[in-house]
Amino acid sequence: MESADGTPGFADRFWTAPGSDGLRLHARDYAAASGPARLPVVCLHGLTRNARDFEDLAPRIAAKGRRVLALDVRGRGQSAWDPQPMRYVPATYAGDVLALLDALGIARAVFVGTSMGGLITMTVAAFRPQAVAAAVLNDIGPEIAPEGIKRITGYTGRSAETANWEGAADYARQLNQVAFPQYSEDQWTAFARRLFTEKDGRPVLDYDPGIAKAFAPPPPPPEGQPPPPPVDLWPLFKGLAAGRPLLTIRGALSDLLSADIAGRMREAAPDMAYAEVQGVGHAPMLDEPASLAAIDALLETAP
Repeated sequence: MESADGTPGFADRFWTAPGSDGLRLHARDYAAASGPARLPVVCLHGLTRNARDFEDLAPRIAAKGRRVLALDVRGRGQSAWDPQPMRYVPATYAGDVLALLDALGIARAVFVGTSMGGLITMTVAAFRPQAVAAAVLNDIGPEIAPEGIKRITGYTGRSAETANWEGAADYARQLNQVAFPQYSEDQWTAFARRLFTEKDGRPVLDYDPGIAKAFAPPPPPPEGQPPPPPVDLWPLFKGLAAGRPLLTIRGALSDLLSADIAGRMREAAPDMAYAEVQGVGHAPMLDEPASLAAIDALLETAP
């Protein structure tokens, strides 16, 4: 485990992935404000994103007295790229998360998972139930609407040629305006700064394009053979919902977590808290008043 001061408000933490791959992984570590000891919060981003997605939420939570770890999942941000792209799956990511908790001596935490980060949270809870004290699922559930899958596979892993940050903001707008129709120019610039990093003086997407290989739909089966059944994530969701505070946040315009799927989640987990963010699609940035109020309420009930 290494530690070095990062930008103001957090320290950069590096740890080694478990097993034989030994990748060097990164997280932002926000120290808790003084006060009664509370469990830390682990923030996990979406498929093509990174820890910068929580640069507003994390310090807000830390100021309320909880340590926050915002991870760069392998292949994103400052975490190393995996030479074997088929390891870019939730089970691998969950092992990485647990390795970080073990390295820091953290037995239990509250999890906030956006999109893919929510799937990782469900998997961590399945691997080590006692590690997850409470959880927030941001615009994700045990099923994914096909419209959302089609949209995301349409751009994941493809290059984004842009010469400057104005072009990066245009790229971010083109892909995400359907989810954030009210965003201003300044907000698209900030969005681009989270999505891109700078190399050789030009913005480049801050993730390994190889993540698309593991995320792509499986090839069709041989002629005459039925396709394999889809993976059933409902047992993982029900396990996550059992015996711990759980909140699901949905963007009202989301094409990934449909209203139907969210409704069935609420039926399967009647004690789950639920918040819907109006005028936003996939996925809420967790800086919206509705998101913040719901997260605050969950953190009040969590250990």
